[in-house]
Amino acid sequence: MHAISIAGFASLWPCTSVLAQTAVEQGQSQVGVVTPLSFIQTEELSFGRILSSNTAGTVTVAPNGTRTRSGGVTLHGNDQQAAVFAGLGAVNQRVQISLGSNSIFLTGPGVRMRARNFVIGSTPTAVLSTTPRVFRIAGANGGFSFPVGATLDVNANQAPGTYRGTWSITLNYQ
Repeated sequence: MHAISIAGFASLWPCTSVLAQTAVEQGQSQVGVVTPLSFIQTEELSFGRILSSNTAGTVTVAPNGTRTRSGGVTLHGNDQQAAVFAGLGAVNQRVQISLGSNSIFLTGPGVRMRARNFVIGSTPTAVLSTTPRVFRIAGANGGFSFPVGATLDVNANQAPGTYRGTWSITLNYQ
């Protein structure tokens, strides 16, 4: 069995002239195929758009996608996203999940920011770390997915721009 996800985007602009016109817009499509004893990332972790101030603060994206803040950070918009992973094993199979590092740094045009406290959307939610946590696959066909959120430390007067960081997650099927 394969898990497949497809995402697409299309846009149409109305014609405002009486002359014949042709408009072309590009769309995007993607697919993720999961083979037995593997997993893929289907959504990236995004803390969304924020405004900094002269006071440091934090932004937390929970595994369910909700976002909270503390300190001198203002949340703008609603474009945050928890990371989502999908895998395929067997019913009741045990899986060890661990992080490559307990925190990472996001770099951009200003001082780097630290992402930490990665949390998996299990029931109950659990903090992930470099020490493996054991979960059991409950899906009837062995397919599963899980979201991961984290907390971002925002510096006082953080420079505007896009910041990126890379983190790793490891699954060991048992």
